[in-house]
Amino acid sequence: MSILQVQAPHHSPQKPFLYSTPSHFGEEFDPDFAPTPTSASELPNLDIWTLKFGISVLEILASRRSPAQLSRWCHQSIYAELVKKVGSVSEVGRVRKVYRCEPLDGISESTITVKFEKRVRALVMRFEGVDKRWLCTSLTLL
Repeated sequence: MSILQVQAPHHSPQKPFLYSTPSHFGEEFDPDFAPTPTSASELPNLDIWTLKFGISVLEILASRRSPAQLSRWCHQSIYAELVKKVGSVSEVGRVRKVYRCEPLDGISESTITVKFEKRVRALVMRFEGVDKRWLCTSLTLL
């Protein structure tokens, strides 16, 4: 009688099956110059990024900061909407809590609850990892 030793084959780490495809808002790109998705591991820390970006948006909406400071971090259609809303609130709200989730690698969906005098509102943002940076592809103050 002999005992056979069976060794399990060596498996390399599996890459995720789901990945993000950058939002393009109907734009057409030459394939060589199309936006490239970037993994969250290659991007800045999301906890810090989300809070800083949210505070900057609140300051822009209250006319305390220039919207041009966020132009690099917003898709052009989101930036155009942000420019239209400059001065739409009378004060910079106070951040109460930040909620964040990552449905796919390189995508972050965040909600910041903000207190304005007697009212609480939500700032909702979506970031996508595109071309080695976080890019805001959705921004709404509810």
